[in-house]
Amino acid sequence: MQKIKTALLSYGMSGKVFHAPFLDIHPGFELLGSWERSKKLIQEDYPEVKSYPSIDDLLADDVDLVIVNTPVGTHYEYAKKVLLAGKHAVVEKAFTTTVAEAEELTQIAKEKGLKLAVFQNRRWDSDFKTIQKIINEQVLGELVEAEFHFDRYNPLLSPKAHKETANDGAGVLKDLGPHIIDQAVCLFGSPKSVFADIRYTRQNSLVDDWFDLLLIYENVRVRLKAGFFVREANPAYTIHGKKGSFLKPRGDVQEDELKIGKKPNLESWGTEPENLQGLLHTEIDGKIIREKVPTLQGNYFSFFDGVYNSIINDTTEPVTGQDGVKVMQIIEAAIASNAQRTVINL
Repeated sequence: MQKIKTALLSYGMSGKVFHAPFLDIHPGFELLGSWERSKKLIQEDYPEVKSYPSIDDLLADDVDLVIVNTPVGTHYEYAKKVLLAGKHAVVEKAFTTTVAEAEELTQIAKEKGLKLAVFQNRRWDSDFKTIQKIINEQVLGELVEAEFHFDRYNPLLSPKAHKETANDGAGVLKDLGPHIIDQAVCLFGSPKSVFADIRYTRQNSLVDDWFDLLLIYENVRVRLKAGFFVREANPAYTIHGKKGSFLKPRGDVQEDELKIGKKPNLESWGTEPENLQGLLHTEIDGKIIREKVPTLQGNYFSFFDGVYNSIINDTTEPVTGQDGVKVMQIIEAAIASNAQRTVINL
């Protein structure tokens, strides 16, 4: 199997938890190492790989693919450097800080014949895959509205300075927002317009930490919410159609299991506990049903498999640069809507 030589631009939480474990188990990738500025940690987990002292040293190596997993405010600069060096790139969310940056990166990749994917791993969450199946099966009838939450209870400021310092890449809209915005676009396409309310709710917060976005489609309304003062969780997904409803709590276990060092596999990985199954209440063939629905298995491995096939077999990336542009268009519209207190057309 042809190997894709891959390097990371950092080995903090995202490199250690979301990328290295899957690159390690996928037979099509060879993890070469990571750029590490101060802490040299990657060789403790993967002794055979390199710790690069600079991005230039990393790009000078025989690298095929670079994972841009640095703070959001650096994504454009580093991804552009990676692409101009002739390397394929995977860029974490938020893809960039502006639509213009996202469009430029997408154009550079196209001109150079390189693959550019956005790391929207939450498309492969168990709960989202189940929601997607319910919608595709049309068991709710014509859809009327949907509401997605990415809520937490965490009133304290993050110790990571880049997350709490006012800058173009900080704030919950560009942190948790891209997950559920991308999921909405994946299911419903780009909306006609956006209305947004964005707030600062934690004491001494310098960055937005609460948002309520309304995505307006022709016949459907999709509300996206996130905040840090939700001690009792709302359903993560609520879908209402003209025949019925589906409610699903957030239940994907992958992040929690990766954080405690569990290694992904292809058999039982991403299996939710049964008590987090979603509730379907609808009418099918004239019969009213109200029952729990088994949750599909989640697996972030599928994203990396998609990246592998895109590079080796020249297929479309699992999440394209243009997908990233669409998310950034909604984020920019939300910021403008909040500032002007009006609906922004896309």
